[in-house]
Amino acid sequence: MKSSMALFVIVVLLVNILAGCAPGPNVSKGTASEHNAVAGFWLGLWQGFIAPFVFVVSPFKNNLNIYEVHNNGAWYNFGYLFGLACFFGGGGNRTARRKQIPQ
Repeated sequence: MKSSMALFVIVVLLVNILAGCAPGPNVSKGTASEHNAVAGFWLGLWQGFIAPFVFVVSPFKNNLNIYEVHNNGAWYNFGYLFGLACFFGGGGNRTARRKQIPQ
């Protein structure tokens, strides 16, 4: 009985911790930035590709962000993730390098 109660408490704590990490709504979505622009797919693709470099530089520059909050939503997110996948290889290289099994 004690172990099931402890397991229940651990599960509830983990669910609460993970739920606390969930992002909230982006109130800047669809609104123009100070440059009167809304980031779309192509800017998301570019920013996803350069994100690892920006991540390294961003602690030293206060005006440099990894993610553009003034975006158009799903298309920007898709471009951003696609850019990250292109930078890190996307998993496509593994299938090309798989060794042939000798018969």
